[in-house]
Amino acid sequence: MNATTHSDRVESNEIDEGNLDAVTEVEAGIRDFVRNDIAYLRRPAPPAAAVTPEVQEPTHETTVTNVNSLIQRVAGASLGEIEKLISELESLRELLHAEGQRVQREISGYAQLSQAAMKSTRMIADNVAQWKRAADGLRNNGG
Repeated sequence: MNATTHSDRVESNEIDEGNLDAVTEVEAGIRDFVRNDIAYLRRPAPPAAAVTPEVQEPTHETTVTNVNSLIQRVAGASLGEIEKLISELESLRELLHAEGQRVQREISGYAQLSQAAMKSTRMIADNVAQWKRAADGLRNNGG
């Protein structure tokens, strides 16, 4: 029942490689983003007169916000898929629970029917035995 075919394994490996490529690409994107975003920290500070009011260096909060935004965009699709999967699994769990209860009711009904059939068979066998004894008694008395 749990046998996997070669094509299933190949397909699984292709999916794993696709996921690995996607993860690697996201990680590289995050590294590049962080490098570019914090590159100003490695530059020497310009003299106070050289700083213009229009050009402001990104703050730590801006960097964190940008990284969070990037992660949310990248992870958004994955989270959506995970939530969809969780919902499907919950539906499947409810279905299996309902089916389990139905099977238990069917088994209980079968057990009751089986017991009733055994009692009926026992009663028929007892009646046949009584009739046989009565018939044997009539033959012995009449003959």
